[in-house]
Amino acid sequence: MYTLNLEQDCVMIRLNSDIIANCCRFECGNQDLDEFFNQDALLYEEELLGKTYCWLLRDKPDTILAMFTIANDSIKTHDIPNNIRNRIQRHVANPKRGRTYPAVLIGRLGVNKSYQAKGLHIGTQVMDFLKKWFRSEDNKTGCRFIVVDAVNADMTLKFYQNNGFRPVYSSAESEMSYFHIPEGEVLRTRMMYYDLKN
Repeated sequence: MYTLNLEQDCVMIRLNSDIIANCCRFECGNQDLDEFFNQDALLYEEELLGKTYCWLLRDKPDTILAMFTIANDSIKTHDIPNNIRNRIQRHVANPKRGRTYPAVLIGRLGVNKSYQAKGLHIGTQVMDFLKKWFRSEDNKTGCRFIVVDAVNADMTLKFYQNNGFRPVYSSAESEMSYFHIPEGEVLRTRMMYYDLKN
């Protein structure tokens, strides 16, 4: 069976114009993500809104295996329901409880469609890397949580749940109510979080 270890078989590099010019076009199968990674990611970084990193295959350096964009964020406890606030703060020492907690936002995440659903678990390997990366001593800033506005689709939500993320709101209806999204409109994303100390 074919296996691929992200950290052994790939090299991670920050996305730049040379990679876009010299690598095969990145396609993960989601038109919005493909357009962002191929056309908008560098402008996003230029505007200081986030940084995009990619994993290149060592034996095929013109092939991008996976990409992700991250940015600074926070969990603001006054913006979330009491039961979720209690669940989050339960794991924070009493003297350190506050109104906001530092977080990193996964703004975008995509896996090359040629390497999806082959039992390689590339997306999970990326998530495992991110969890270690933001807990490592080399991390230049404090970061307690990873947060994501996950596309509100069963497969996407299940992926994040399988990787330890929990929804901030107990149901799509309560999230829509909290953000005053009118009935009949579609909730496109669900807010989810992962506690780096658990």
